[in-house]
Amino acid sequence: MRIAEVIGTVTLSRCHPSFQGARLRLAVPMTLAELQQEQPLAAEPLVVWDDLGAGIGSRIALSEGGEAAQPFRPHDKPVDAYNAALLDEINL
Repeated sequence: MRIAEVIGTVTLSRCHPSFQGARLRLAVPMTLAELQQEQPLAAEPLVVWDDLGAGIGSRIALSEGGEAAQPFRPHDKPVDAYNAALLDEINL
């Protein structure tokens, strides 16, 4: 699980039927230096499935890979990243 910052919303004109009603966010995973605000965000953004209602600028806990699809079992969804938690505060 990684920490990421939401930078936008993904809007689809056509989508896979299992994405009906989904909220997709664009998030950038953060390094320790970025969390300490010593560097600007530099990683490549990811499309994240969001059931929790994250807004732009929110910090989230991001689950990737096979673990990202686990909340949808036994149904299959083509998801590579999932918003597992909204983070209110991070203490380093």
